[in-house]
Amino acid sequence: MIAYGRVVDSQDGLDWRERQRRAVSAHAVADERRRAAEQAAAAELVAQFVAEAVRRGLPATRLTARSYDGRRRYRTRLRGWYVDRAQSRAIDLDGRFHLLTVPGGLRARLFGADPQPSPAPLVVGAGGRDGESMPLEILLARRLHEDDGA
Repeated sequence: MIAYGRVVDSQDGLDWRERQRRAVSAHAVADERRRAAEQAAAAELVAQFVAEAVRRGLPATRLTARSYDGRRRYRTRLRGWYVDRAQSRAIDLDGRFHLLTVPGGLRARLFGADPQPSPAPLVVGAGGRDGESMPLEILLARRLHEDDGA
């Protein structure tokens, strides 16, 4: 067989495919390790925030969730601290990170919403519009600083 001006037998094609498969697999493993390390670091920041908030006696509030379209707010069973001004992200008393956007609807209006925890990101809002991302560490420090009366 001739491919791009050189002679290649079918065995070379199999070797190339195998190398490609292994490279893709290695990249996936490395990406998963990186993601796990970031989640562990973010979980540590969240745990430190909760410990400091409790130590300072920062009052936890009943958290509400907002519908995806942003028009309605729904009660939740969660208590904790909002960590952004939009009140769309929060940390509950158990140290779990929550995105407080939910599908909404009649059931949520009647019985409340039940937002599930998600792994905290090291950079909140990454991939969003310019100026809307912030390192989690800075966001949590600002939240603690706001309650110092500053």
